Amino acid sequence: MILSAIVAVSENNVIGVGNGLPWRLSNDLKWFRQTTMGKPIIMGRKTFESLPRILPGRTNIIITRDPDYQIEGAIVTHSLEAAIEAAKNLENESNSSEVVIIGGAEIYRQSMSLLDRIYLTRVHADVAGDTYFPDLEMENWSKDFAERHEKSEKDAYDHSFTILNRVNKD
Repeated sequence: MILSAIVAVSENNVIGVGNGLPWRLSNDLKWFRQTTMGKPIIMGRKTFESLPRILPGRTNIIITRDPDYQIEGAIVTHSLEAAIEAAKNLENESNSSEVVIIGGAEIYRQSMSLLDRIYLTRVHADVAGDTYFPDLEMENWSKDFAERHEKSEKDAYDHSFTILNRVNKD
């Protein structure tokens, strides 16, 4: 099983503000959908609650410390390890050998040493925010895909899509 993360990060490592995204990038939403469709996705409770609904076409796995938390149509777990185990149990059903972590900051932090791949949208701007992505030690990653997009009517900032694959596991 490949354990991946998908994240949009500003030049100053901001990923969020007020439990939401600090930008509007139509291209990034399309990239996110295309990259995660058909795969189990793992997220923290706050990330789930920032979404408009359960994301269709993907098994939604939510991590929370609340033992009574339940969401119809999602798998609720109480640790990253339990979420990954739930995803492994789905591997045969989903026809996908990849699981994608979609946030938030604490889940990214906990999973960094476990990740095999990162789908990184780099937002080419310094942005104000209150939630940050951990620093990447680039010597542990190879850049296997990069595609730059310019600011447009639907995209507030220049941005790049990059796929990073781990070369050295800690």
